[in-house]
Amino acid sequence: MSDTFSGLITPEALAPRLADSNLVVLDIRSSVDGGGRAAYEAGHIPGAVHTNYVADGWRAKVGNAPGMLPPLDHLAGLVGSLGIKPHDDVVIVPAGVSATDFAAAARVYWTLKLIGHGQQAILDGGFRAWSADPSRSIEAGPSAPNPAEPYPVVVQQRLRSTADAALVASKSRLATLVDARSASYFEGREKAAEATRAGHIPGAISRDYAEAFDLSTGRLKAAGDLSALFSGVPNGPAISYCNTGHTAALNWFVLSELLGNDEVSLYDGSMTDWTQDLERPVATRDSQAA
Repeated sequence: MSDTFSGLITPEALAPRLADSNLVVLDIRSSVDGGGRAAYEAGHIPGAVHTNYVADGWRAKVGNAPGMLPPLDHLAGLVGSLGIKPHDDVVIVPAGVSATDFAAAARVYWTLKLIGHGQQAILDGGFRAWSADPSRSIEAGPSAPNPAEPYPVVVQQRLRSTADAALVASKSRLATLVDARSASYFEGREKAAEATRAGHIPGAISRDYAEAFDLSTGRLKAAGDLSALFSGVPNGPAISYCNTGHTAALNWFVLSELLGNDEVSLYDGSMTDWTQDLERPVATRDSQAA
């Protein structure tokens, strides 16, 4: 067990730990990256278990908002079924192909931290980085987790924001709202299908999550580049949001786990939840609120 097992882990650091009894490697490949169980069975990190980020219920549709936190009893059963126990170190392995793929890993990471799990890291570069070195072993075949009891959830509520908290932040400026979407969404030229209106939460600043990812390497950008990208986000309370709490998880991960702002929360409902109530204001490029 490690009390400081968090953030990113490199393939070089993971390789000698694969035999550790308290290590659980989660391969999360799904339709997000164009893979899934078949891709996992064709080749994965030795000992890794598979959980499909999309199909296994890491997010739930509540009303018309498709990316909400699932019921806690579902998460307890899901995490336990993967063999994760409270003192395990968990390594989350995305495909390593895109920013949205990394965001899936960040959302799983956030979910584990929210339910009280203290030690998880994302494999920097994902399976792409692991398999780039032919000296590293790759295993084929079906997933074979060692199921544990349902995880004993202890919710860390400070990590999650709601529409009410976002509304207070929008009006008071006591927390910085950070919009992870591209400019077309932020400015109101495009919207998610489930959102009733286009635009952003008034007072939010735009930080496109894709800017934090290096497509050429499949990894997040260097620490200095990330610091520069988020330099306009003040220290202190911040709320990361997007359309469904997916891409915002990448910004949350960078701000919280890499840049050390421990007052960052994720609004899992994001704009698809925010816009369901017509009383909540929405701003666009051409208006402050509509």
